Amino acid sequence: MKSRWLLPLLAASVMSVVSFTSPLVMAAPASEAAAAEPAAPALTEEETQYIAWATKFVGSLNLQKGEIQLPDGVAKITVPDNFYYLSPEDTERVLAEAWGNPAGQKTLGMLFPAEFTPVDKGAWGVTIEYSEDGYVSDEDAHEMDFNALLQDMKEDTAADNENRVNSGYEAIELIGWAAQPYYDSASHKLHWAQELKFGEAEENTLNYNIRVLGRKGYLLMNFIADMEQLPEIERNRDTVLAMAEFNDGFRYDQFDPEYDKMAAYGIGGLVAGKVLAKTGFLALGLVFLKKFGVVILGGIAVLFGRLFKRNKA
Repeated sequence: MKSRWLLPLLAASVMSVVSFTSPLVMAAPASEAAAAEPAAPALTEEETQYIAWATKFVGSLNLQKGEIQLPDGVAKITVPDNFYYLSPEDTERVLAEAWGNPAGQKTLGMLFPAEFTPVDKGAWGVTIEYSEDGYVSDEDAHEMDFNALLQDMKEDTAADNENRVNSGYEAIELIGWAAQPYYDSASHKLHWAQELKFGEAEENTLNYNIRVLGRKGYLLMNFIADMEQLPEIERNRDTVLAMAEFNDGFRYDQFDPEYDKMAAYGIGGLVAGKVLAKTGFLALGLVFLKKFGVVILGGIAVLFGRLFKRNKA
């Protein structure tokens, strides 16, 4: 279904801007005026252009709910009413055009909480990918030394920074766990979170990971959010975990050692990112960010987010 149900919110936000700033609006009675918010400064041309762009952009997205077969055919997601799904094509537009990530990043789509449009400053999302790297054994899942694992990851990240910077990416510092790894052996789902610092950024980045294990590989579901949104992410984590499952023939318990490939790592290697070695040191540098850096200037994003939230309230 198209995103008509979000358009009234966006349109109302735009109307609130017009009515809030236009000198043609009739004066409210004194009793109402006393309780009204202080008058906002008139919108700049840049802000007006952004609001027009944001309304058109969100209106062009195809928001989907219910049972959705992912493009690779091995898994599906069941999206409840309090979330929506975007196709790989719409996801790329959000990541690149709205959030300022490099163009050309391929995913299986993205999930958003229904209360936000992708251009709302408070928005967060979950990218979906699939790696057919083989069956990941979970025999080591309950033997992980989290402190030792974290120290190894910090050292690996620091060692790669020189190459990362020389290749045009920001240096990364792994601050620590934002949430320690947890593996559910019944559902074969794994999740953990890291706190990262990119370059000289004032705010740290939350990298919250979900892995859903299957017969031939695993789904990668990564939250894109700010560190301050960690409590909100954790409240929604189980809902997101419950959405994804492999189709018949690709489930974890259907692994056949006679015919199926084994991954070269276990749960610990999956968390530590050893699987990313084949893509080189740039892997961590390509963590998606919600920068608002290409289209949305910081002040305009704040303005639109404030107006959008005020209208919903």
